[in-house]
Amino acid sequence: MDLLRPLHRTHVNPSTSDEVGLLDVFFAALADSTRRQLIQRLVVDGPASASTLHDLFALTRQAIVKHLTVLEGAGLVHRQRRGREVLFVATPEKLATGVVWLLDASGQWDRRIQRLLTARGSGSVPAE
Repeated sequence: MDLLRPLHRTHVNPSTSDEVGLLDVFFAALADSTRRQLIQRLVVDGPASASTLHDLFALTRQAIVKHLTVLEGAGLVHRQRRGREVLFVATPEKLATGVVWLLDASGQWDRRIQRLLTARGSGSVPAE
């Protein structure tokens, strides 16, 4: 058994190419620190307009809107109209998708590490 081979696709990766694409978009959206900060602000403090969020960052309002659009494209936020104002609202269900994937991947690596430690102690490599 090769303990260094890639993780089993059937365990960690979603079952369809559409789901893989969604995870790619999800993680790409969160790859930027400004977008992570925006999501955190929306999750902790609730809905906010682009103007309100602009006041919290050293970026132009247009840059904030572009970041929010990327997050919206990943399904991590959605727009909610309140009168003339457009608020951005975090979508926790989409965040849960990424968390589930990370927990699954983490569990697989924990099991691999445990097998390595067991093999090191016994002098043989356990079967998978």
